[in-house]
Amino acid sequence: MAKTTNLSVRLEPGLKEEAELILGQLGIPVSNAVNIFLKQVVMQRGIPFDVKLPSTKPLDALSLTERELNEELEMGYADFVQGNTKALEKVFLEIRND
Repeated sequence: MAKTTNLSVRLEPGLKEEAELILGQLGIPVSNAVNIFLKQVVMQRGIPFDVKLPSTKPLDALSLTERELNEELEMGYADFVQGNTKALEKVFLEIRND
């Protein structure tokens, strides 16, 4: 068995609990998740995901007025009519890559 070392980190209690619940459902102990993360840092020679602010705020349909929602739907329909669409397979591939 490979030698191991200990790592101490300070976390928000709620964050730790939420992560443990999700990882538990996946059958992954927190220590294994940390190992996976650190191995990816080494392999990619940096943080293995983008660390940035979102370029735009995601839309929340519940926070839109009826008029704003209709405008968004109309813009989406106009895109569809103009052929500004992507194949489903391409969209899912991009999501997986992100």
